[in-house]
Amino acid sequence: MTQRTFPSTFLWGVAGSGHQTEGDNVDSDTWYAEHVSPTVFKEPSLKACNSWELWREDIELAAGLGLDAYRFSVEWARVEPVEGTVSDEVLDHYEAVVDECLARGLAPVVTFNHFTSPHWFALRGGWLDPEAPALFARYCDLVMSRFGDRIAVAITMNEPNLARLLTWLQLPDFVRDLERATLAAASEAAGVPRYRLSNVMLPEEMDAIADGMTAGHVAARAAIKARRPDLPVGLSIAVVDDVVVGDDPSVRDRKRAEVYQRWLELARDDDFVGVQNYERVPYDASGAVPPPPGAALNQMGTEIEPLSLAGAVRYAYEVAGVPVLVTEHGMASDDDTLRAAFIEPALDGLHDVMAEGVPVLGYCHWTLLDNFEWIFGYDFHYGLHGVDRETFARTPKPSAGVYAAYVQAQATRPAPASA
Repeated sequence: MTQRTFPSTFLWGVAGSGHQTEGDNVDSDTWYAEHVSPTVFKEPSLKACNSWELWREDIELAAGLGLDAYRFSVEWARVEPVEGTVSDEVLDHYEAVVDECLARGLAPVVTFNHFTSPHWFALRGGWLDPEAPALFARYCDLVMSRFGDRIAVAITMNEPNLARLLTWLQLPDFVRDLERATLAAASEAAGVPRYRLSNVMLPEEMDAIADGMTAGHVAARAAIKARRPDLPVGLSIAVVDDVVVGDDPSVRDRKRAEVYQRWLELARDDDFVGVQNYERVPYDASGAVPPPPGAALNQMGTEIEPLSLAGAVRYAYEVAGVPVLVTEHGMASDDDTLRAAFIEPALDGLHDVMAEGVPVLGYCHWTLLDNFEWIFGYDFHYGLHGVDRETFARTPKPSAGVYAAYVQAQATRPAPASA
């Protein structure tokens, strides 16, 4: 097997998010939507992985894998639980997370908004509110003023294109109906005309919400750069590796135009584009082509394809034209042997794309821990570690060892000779 050597500056990390791991995010919009009836969320997040208390243990796990980057999110709903009221205690907490990362040799990769927002923000209509971009920028400035001098990478928001991407999945009609019912129930319970979330959207509002999030990203980037012009800033985008079967690319190209184009063009003014990839989907002239009989599938129901990451990164760079940071990549599966076998060829494929000339800054595997996967609750498993739902004990899976060994091999390989 050909040894592939990544640049010494390449970041090796894991990714996670606050709501999915911390637990008890009680002042957030997602928590509120989890508890209305009816709700599209299979179950409430509750204590999640209890990472609000066990965050040092999580950082220790990442450091123990030999990594040098740790992606986490700061929860806006914790920082500003009431509009205009800032929790210094919460900022102290996240500042301690940043400092612990640095002490353990991990570059802090900070997401400022990973889907969840404050309850009060959703009461105002979320990203439909004309004041939303300014409110978000104000919060980003607060975070930067506390510990922005010590973080390595800033990601303004996570997967603003996800809702549009989900319209391309073959979800049954009752799921769409339940999403609409969830927002209606939340609006009624809250006593407002439109209670709106970032990860449960009505189709007729997607463009308007995307406009608000686009403005929010631009305002946040300006606020972050005002505090620290040298800090790399970007946003992360969900990118499926959409490939063409046959000679008619029309369906694939229509999906690209609907799901990715706006965001990849927006990223042209950023320092990098965050790519988040989990699967490949083939399209012919009629639509998605189902997996062949007997193919190994992930929990999303698509065929496991390690080279999907390479395809997604290559496409994102072709459109955005800025360096790529793989902010998430992994696989949903209860069978960790599939995940363990998936990691090395995926990373080899990423290196091959870099050898073609695509600048890639780093790779963050999703995720360190089996966690709360939004509307799917705790049924989907992406973690390198299992988590006991009662004791919150973390148990490494074989895939954790595979990833650690790959990274360690990079550290021990000699740098390529200069020309």
